[in-house]
Amino acid sequence: MSFNSSENSKRIAKNTLLLYGRMLFMMLISLYTSRVVLNALGVEDYGIYNVVGGVVAMFTVISGSLSAAISRFLTFELGKNDMVQLKKVFSTSVIIQFILALIVFVLIETIGLWFLNNKLVIPECRMTAANWVFQLSIATFVLGLMNAPYTAAVIAHEKMSAFAYLGILDAAEKLAIALLVAWTSTDKLILYAILMCSTSLLGIVIYRFYCKRKFEECSFHLVFDKTVLKGMFGFAGWNFIGASSAILRDQGGNIIINLFCGPTVNAARGIALQVNGAVSGFASNFMTALNPQITKSYASGDHEYLMKLIFQGSRLSFYMLLFFSVPIWASTHYILVLWLKLVPAHSVFFIQLILLYTMLEALSTPLITAMLATGKIRNYQIIVGGTQMLNLPLSYLFLRFGAEPEAVLIIAIFISQVCLAERLILLCRMINLPSVDFLKKVYLNVMVVMAMSCFFPLLLSHYLEESFLSLVIISMLSILTTGIVVFYIGFRDKERQFAIEKIKILKSKFFGR
Repeated sequence: MSFNSSENSKRIAKNTLLLYGRMLFMMLISLYTSRVVLNALGVEDYGIYNVVGGVVAMFTVISGSLSAAISRFLTFELGKNDMVQLKKVFSTSVIIQFILALIVFVLIETIGLWFLNNKLVIPECRMTAANWVFQLSIATFVLGLMNAPYTAAVIAHEKMSAFAYLGILDAAEKLAIALLVAWTSTDKLILYAILMCSTSLLGIVIYRFYCKRKFEECSFHLVFDKTVLKGMFGFAGWNFIGASSAILRDQGGNIIINLFCGPTVNAARGIALQVNGAVSGFASNFMTALNPQITKSYASGDHEYLMKLIFQGSRLSFYMLLFFSVPIWASTHYILVLWLKLVPAHSVFFIQLILLYTMLEALSTPLITAMLATGKIRNYQIIVGGTQMLNLPLSYLFLRFGAEPEAVLIIAIFISQVCLAERLILLCRMINLPSVDFLKKVYLNVMVVMAMSCFFPLLLSHYLEESFLSLVIISMLSILTTGIVVFYIGFRDKERQFAIEKIKILKSKFFGR
């Protein structure tokens, strides 16, 4: 093996722990910040901020495909340990992002601005504030495009400590912004947008300073390597289909909800996304630490280690989400009352559905990373991306004929499972993924674990009245039940032994021998 599996596993574990520390801090701040911002802005302005930002985010379909290409090519060259080519890839990516930023700016300021002022459902008295939010969102978005090569470099080098500290700084800044907005007497929505843009600008400056000091390849040179350009644009061109389908599913669904239901329901969806972001961060941080290893193991030809990472990554990311989702599912309404006080209609069902959707999507994340590592993505993106694009027309039809707004997420859940089946079939051919084994050892396993983990907490929540005591009891039961089921049914033998060893170490540290 060209890869030392033991050392790589230790690196993944260390990076995951660093990212967990970051996530715990950020989650607490994010949840409190959401409450402050919602109460400061009000339901309507909070919904306006989410939907207007969503219009700008629609244009990430253009940037998302190239950003994925940058991350893949940097990580791949690191796996091959080719510094000359790595420098070419980085400098080329900076040039590409600059050109892309100009194109996106023109498109948003024309098509996006027209859509904002002529199609979105926004009260006339708030149109000026909505346009302020729009312009500041554009600035934030364009700056983020220019920063993509630098964030990709940090992740590719697996320097998760820097990634963690910068994330904590960002969360602290957002808390300060929320408190300032709550105290001010000016237009809170406009001030909030200005301050959020300023936070993004500061983060970009810090990232660039760090990368230029730490990574040899992060010094820009005017390089036009036709081979690199062709490879990155070819990769990005096909990845455009997948990126566009994801944007149309997420932000397109948000806009359709606005057209049929108005900004107050957008606020409910925004709250659901906040909860989902706090919970899903635990799995996404794990995958952030794991993804470079998947790409590097493919680049080195270590097929056995690649398969191990895919199978473990899918199961463990699902279980991480399950630990936090079960108590939230069982007590969603009461948690929202404690957290927000002001609970927008539809928030409860939105949260429950979006957590389920994120858990199911977590199964596909290692598969997607492995697919991107191959660079051969044309057929994959045509089939899977084409299927995902059905989200938008189906959501429109269901809402057009009177369905509840939650139908948008139910459709997304169904299509995500169709896409998972397509990924397994395609990756079986692309990288010899044993798809039948994946269904038995991963998919069937997590379904059984989820059903057994949810049964008693959901049953108990049906009989207990809402109160802080019942929340504590249900949460403790949820964690205990999920832990036992995951340990005895979800884990493989080696994972169980590893967990036991770590528990013994912790026990000896805190209680002695």
